[in-house]
Amino acid sequence: MPPALPLPRLRTVAVAAGAALLAKRALRRRIRKSPLWPLPALEEPISGRTQRRSTTGRRLLLTERTSPAEGVVQLRLEGPDLPAWEPGAHLDLVLPSGLVRQYSLCGDPADTGAYTVAARLVEGGRGGSREVHGALHEGMEVEVRGPRNRFPLTDAPAHLLIAGGIGITPVLPMVRRLAAEGADWHLLYGGWSRATMPFLEEIEKLGADGGRVTVVPRDEAGHPDLAAALADTAEGTAVHCCGPRPLMDAVAAALPPGRTLHLERFSAAGTDPADAEPFEVELRRSGLTVPVAADQSVLAAVRAELPHVPYSCEQGFCGTCQQRVLAGEVEHRDELLTDAERAQAMLICVSRCRGGGRLVLDL
Repeated sequence: MPPALPLPRLRTVAVAAGAALLAKRALRRRIRKSPLWPLPALEEPISGRTQRRSTTGRRLLLTERTSPAEGVVQLRLEGPDLPAWEPGAHLDLVLPSGLVRQYSLCGDPADTGAYTVAARLVEGGRGGSREVHGALHEGMEVEVRGPRNRFPLTDAPAHLLIAGGIGITPVLPMVRRLAAEGADWHLLYGGWSRATMPFLEEIEKLGADGGRVTVVPRDEAGHPDLAAALADTAEGTAVHCCGPRPLMDAVAAALPPGRTLHLERFSAAGTDPADAEPFEVELRRSGLTVPVAADQSVLAAVRAELPHVPYSCEQGFCGTCQQRVLAGEVEHRDELLTDAERAQAMLICVSRCRGGGRLVLDL
């Protein structure tokens, strides 16, 4: 038998083992809480379009595929004992190519056996919606992460809900809940035409009592009168808005004092400001310095030199492109990193160098 360890050394070993176990448990808790916890830089980077199966998601069966409006597909994804969610929550879908895209849950939170999402086909987009429409079919498994909620329905004496097009998806569960509770609410719903506006029939039925729904198809009535709708709200009203960026910007500009505004964005705010400046990025390990144009992302500039740098959503949500920052001041535009993480890292798909100048990355 080997000789017994001296008592002080035995205590040191026990303390070290205990600390390692606690750190491992803490990491697991964080991953479960935030399924898209950012990935570290890889020694041999791979494309964000990887076929590797994630250990943080769950695989659900696509049991039903329908079309609630022209150009829109609705997917029902079933699985056992799904985590609960509240109106405003969204799922991250890991598509067959490895792309990660976010879609709002538009089903019933009481249905613990399925998640329902809907996606509009975006011609000329970044490929996610085309893949949802063309590659996801009944009977196949789809990996999902979440749900997460950055757009919860808040407590307020009154609610004004504003949705544009497919932006109705997170708003629909809110309308159902407010209608069931007998709350004071009104929905302003705009779109290109009635044929392209999903869930329109259900929404009009929910608002039939008291004229709580205003539908504004652009081909019939032009743009919604946001200023009038907001002016009619009482002080203390919570305004929830989801839709194209111009719609959300217009709502924010017209918001009267005393109302609270809640927005759901699936692109990082301020990713294309008119006053963006060019700057340089030094890739320390690669021995390269690359210029980043005012209308270019750090990711695009870096991938011109290092094409295998990992990425996926390109919107500041998934964390795949996180890189360690060695020097420089970062203008963070992501929706994921904590303050502590931002002190030493950035998501290079959306964040930039503050005030021009130079960033140094551990790449």
